[in-house]
Amino acid sequence: MRNFFCWTIGLLLSCMISLQAAAQHLLSGKYTTTQLERLLIPRTSWTPFPPAGDAAWAAIDREQAAAIIKKATGYLHYEWPGIPATTSLLIVRTGNRSDYQAIANRKREALATLLLAEILEHKGRFTDDIINGVWSVCEESFWGASAHLPKGKDYAGLPDVSSPFVELFSAETATLLAWVDYYVGDQLDAVSPQIRKRIYEETDKRIFQPLMTKHHGWMGNASSGRRPNNWNPWICSNWLNAVLLLEKDEHKRISAVQHILLTLDNFLDPYPADGGCDEGPGYWGAAAASLFDNISLLDLATHHAFNYVFQDDKVRKMGQFIYQAQISERYFLDFADADPQPGMDGMMIYRFGKAIADTDMMRFGAYYFREDRTFGGNYHFFRNFFSLFLQQEVKATPKGLPMPQNVWWPDLQVMVARDHGGNVSGFYVAAKGGSNDESHNHNDVGNYIVYYDGLPVIIDVGRGTYTARTFSDKRYDIWFNRSDYHNLPDVNGYTQLPGPRYKATQVEYKSAAGYSQLSLDLTATYPEAAGIEQWKRSIRLNRRRSVQIEDQVSLKAAGTFIQHLMTCYPVSILQPGKLVIHTTSRDFMVSYPARQLEASVEKVTLQTMEDQGIRQKWGDNIYRVSFKCVAPVIQARSGLTVTTR
Repeated sequence: MRNFFCWTIGLLLSCMISLQAAAQHLLSGKYTTTQLERLLIPRTSWTPFPPAGDAAWAAIDREQAAAIIKKATGYLHYEWPGIPATTSLLIVRTGNRSDYQAIANRKREALATLLLAEILEHKGRFTDDIINGVWSVCEESFWGASAHLPKGKDYAGLPDVSSPFVELFSAETATLLAWVDYYVGDQLDAVSPQIRKRIYEETDKRIFQPLMTKHHGWMGNASSGRRPNNWNPWICSNWLNAVLLLEKDEHKRISAVQHILLTLDNFLDPYPADGGCDEGPGYWGAAAASLFDNISLLDLATHHAFNYVFQDDKVRKMGQFIYQAQISERYFLDFADADPQPGMDGMMIYRFGKAIADTDMMRFGAYYFREDRTFGGNYHFFRNFFSLFLQQEVKATPKGLPMPQNVWWPDLQVMVARDHGGNVSGFYVAAKGGSNDESHNHNDVGNYIVYYDGLPVIIDVGRGTYTARTFSDKRYDIWFNRSDYHNLPDVNGYTQLPGPRYKATQVEYKSAAGYSQLSLDLTATYPEAAGIEQWKRSIRLNRRRSVQIEDQVSLKAAGTFIQHLMTCYPVSILQPGKLVIHTTSRDFMVSYPARQLEASVEKVTLQTMEDQGIRQKWGDNIYRVSFKCVAPVIQARSGLTVTTR
């Protein structure tokens, strides 16, 4: 009996380990090489979308098609620009990355639009300009962004053409050229067989070979141990597109797909079980949504053999994050480098919702679908084809914004709470714990935002324009990345520090009918020199009444602190203990202990290259309120209360 019991326990443990392993290799662990060879549709017989001239294209919305063709007509006889070496060098000379990307993006926008127009019109009118576009792109020294070149004197702003590596925009370029080959390849061959030959040769040299023979940092964990971010699924989605469409050698094609599945599992395996995207809603469209792109393409290429992935609980939650992170029609959570007003790809969101059978997500996607959108673009280009053939279905779908009353992501350590579920009326509060080593990180553990009727009151400034400093060792020299320009305290002159060790502890979330609250300890987010014994913070929404922020402070010796508060509206100090934020819709009172804190207000000067992105989002309207401790303390209880006036 004892042996039988031990055998049974061993069997159960073995099964549990096997199940856990399967869960940790959701994509690469499902099929053997032999099974994948049998499932993957050969390139010569794979038709993911109807070929140009097929009767199915007659069902495309006529007004939409006319808009695309009209736009492409403006690119007839287009003068395809080169990218001067000195423009690439700007990234190291001045920190400017925008000029380089503007030229590269404009070319790809033109080529994408010309291709779509030729598919829709199918008369050959745009063929020569497509050829010129292909040739011009193939003659570029580098398909990626100058900002993504490796750092150091060996590069210094120019690519090493003898040693290609793959980043976001080089992979996007491969996808665009692959769809050119798929849709108008015969027309190109009628002019010269060298065009398609060059598309493959350049893609093979720049994309396929490097990806199959070299490890790229985005494929797995960073040297710091940080898990992969959006680069992983985003690049994989383009790699998969290109290899499925262009690779004629079926053995190489299968090998590449297997490599992609393993790489995607490096992204998916360590992803939080709660589905929370630490890069925020603005990057969700290239993170969880790009994972969805990969699964969708794999499904198309295998007779739906990867549909099982959409039943996975984590994958479902990854999709649902986007509507749970919504503040109002215009605004979304913007912790770290997220954008407060990111664009929503309604069709892609609808498709994701449909795949996971989430009607709320489908309604959300349908809400943001825009019939007047002109197609094209050089990012996620393949999504256009899904969109063109699903428009009538989406237009017939009920539209709506779920706006859940409470959301708690325990792994992400982010709380969302509203006065009312299902609409924007009243207060909205979001607060975060986490660490200062998240992807696109700002030093912001313990930060919070307050909105009212869907409009900002107390904000997270978010990110500005990316420059050479943004992803360098100078990142935290940029003001909006530092904790003293978030709704956080300085302690004895010290701010929070970046890195995985600087994280929230004792994190606790509570919610009931009348309130929602996040409590956490910020002590470990500051350096030892700050002299903090303990700093406990709570952010609480008292529904339909107020927002309260309370800090319980214990220092190792008598010291001082300054509480900061960020807003995009002018602020008036009415009297000690009371100030008013003057929003466009109403005033909000912020009450604070006058005996303990002295308030001052400054308007943040926006003048650097990075600041241009702040101006685009908020205008020249960033104000920082500082509540300075009037006398040294060892222990204190400090609080702010926000109410309508």
